[in-house]
Amino acid sequence: MDLATLKALKPNEYAEAANGYRRTSDMARAAHDRVGTQIAAAMRKSLKGEAASAAIKQLAELGKNFHYVQTECGLVGSALDAFSYEMEAAKKKLDAALADAKAGGLTVHADGSVGYPPGGDKDKDGRTPEGGTATGLTDETASAVGRQAANFNPNPKARLAQDCADTIARALKEATEADAKWAPKVRALKADDDLTVSAKDWADAGSDTRGVNAAGKEYLDSMPQPPKNGDPKANAEWWKGLDADERSAWVAMRPDSVGNLDGLPSTVRDEANRMVLAEARGNAQVEYETWLKNNPAPPRYTSYINPMTGTVEERVKVSNPAWEKWDERRKNAHKPIDGMDAIQTRFDQSGVKGMPEAYLLGFSAEGDGRAIVANGNPDTADHQAVYVPGTKAALGNIEGDIERGVKVWNSATARSDGESVSTVTWLGYDAPDDVVKDATFEHYAYDGAPALNRFLDGLETTHTGDTAPHRTVIGHSYGSTLIGSAAQTGDLNSDDVVFAGSPGAKVSHADQLDVPKGHVWNEDAKGDPVPEAGRFLHGGSESIFEEPKIPSDPGFGANQMATDTEGHSGYWDEGSRSLQNQALVVVGKGEDVKLVDPPSGPSEELMRAK
Repeated sequence: MDLATLKALKPNEYAEAANGYRRTSDMARAAHDRVGTQIAAAMRKSLKGEAASAAIKQLAELGKNFHYVQTECGLVGSALDAFSYEMEAAKKKLDAALADAKAGGLTVHADGSVGYPPGGDKDKDGRTPEGGTATGLTDETASAVGRQAANFNPNPKARLAQDCADTIARALKEATEADAKWAPKVRALKADDDLTVSAKDWADAGSDTRGVNAAGKEYLDSMPQPPKNGDPKANAEWWKGLDADERSAWVAMRPDSVGNLDGLPSTVRDEANRMVLAEARGNAQVEYETWLKNNPAPPRYTSYINPMTGTVEERVKVSNPAWEKWDERRKNAHKPIDGMDAIQTRFDQSGVKGMPEAYLLGFSAEGDGRAIVANGNPDTADHQAVYVPGTKAALGNIEGDIERGVKVWNSATARSDGESVSTVTWLGYDAPDDVVKDATFEHYAYDGAPALNRFLDGLETTHTGDTAPHRTVIGHSYGSTLIGSAAQTGDLNSDDVVFAGSPGAKVSHADQLDVPKGHVWNEDAKGDPVPEAGRFLHGGSESIFEEPKIPSDPGFGANQMATDTEGHSGYWDEGSRSLQNQALVVVGKGEDVKLVDPPSGPSEELMRAK
């Protein structure tokens, strides 16, 4: 970058180009939403047959194209804005130095050096101090030495010339560095020459996002930053205070951060998280294919060896133990993809059998993974339900937990008298991986409790209805332990709490769960060993002279709901009383819940309604 180029540069032209790319990104986003949530959903609802299936499949591919265009154009816009921001800063330094030089009667040369004319007090021999040329210095130490030398120069314009030359040199250096940094980043923001958005394309988009984010740190740092304490109300105020360009930059450059900020609108979080999901899915597929190349499959079958004779019977084939071990490793390598595909499947179910649009309110593929999936928009729902899964919950096997959220939505909506319902599968914590080795430890619950409390507070912050929503938290197994820990260590922002197969809630009585008296509910199915087994692992904080209490105990104070399912995982069986009772609580019809052995107390008359 030379003086003439920077002098003629118009950073606002790059900002205008950024606006064009941003508008294209917005149009692609609207088209993606229209294809995925309107057209495809309507077709799934009304059309059947091979032709319809083929058309819906083509629409899905078209939607991927729009989503990819949205993501990449958003990145191009942010990159150009960041480049414009950095060049504008350098240009302002140059313009200021040129103005100072002109005002001081100095001459700026093409190479950036600054000449100054003779001037100053004459010496004893009557000679006027000579003029000269100052060469710009960018090193701080060298620049300091240069300024000091100029101070001793009898020509008073020597110091001004040195200052102007240094400023020009720094401006040229900053502009050169910005150009060198952003040129390869912008060149990388291009698609291949086909119309298929492949896993490799999304993996490349993920690399682009990381690259633009790293290069644009200075630009992003110049904007208002999200609050460090994670308070949903503060997050909401931060988001409201951003202008449209700033919001676009945050979503494009830091979708992972925006998507996980409690207190931001569900539509915003969903948009950001879908970008993260698509890029993570691409990376996972590329990694899986690399794993397959590096771990070729052994023969699936091998010849049978007769144990009586020790001879090989070529005609008889048996499963190869080496292949079985390989296949188990392959399935584990594919697990993250299974979870991400389950989320996409839920997206694709919108409109089928009345299912509402899904919202991805949190996502991460790191470690065991995180995913928060909502059925219906909680920001506008009359009734919100948050389901917290337990031990072994992870991104790789989230399909079952998503299905439970769907079943609660179906059952609750059928009993809501027309009021809207949103159910959320909240895998926002690191759940224990193993019942024996991990679920005996309480730190999983206490580590995850703050995140649950923030999420619940965020649901209240983002709700847009005229009246506050009715909110229920449902905990299965270790998820109930986390809910109790959230109430014990913070403020559980809920109206009702439902436990299913609880091993203990870390509190000794229902009154300690931050909900109105009589609004704690429990299900304990026949053949479910977890409640009793958890009595001495996650029971309430009793003294050493008392037996710990769990929600299934009468002394705990929970409403014991009639449960007609069996085992630890049947509480959401279709058509069951167990599921129906949960749904009634979700829509605020606790008086219709069928109970077993209702506890005595102030709520007894209400609870005996059925």
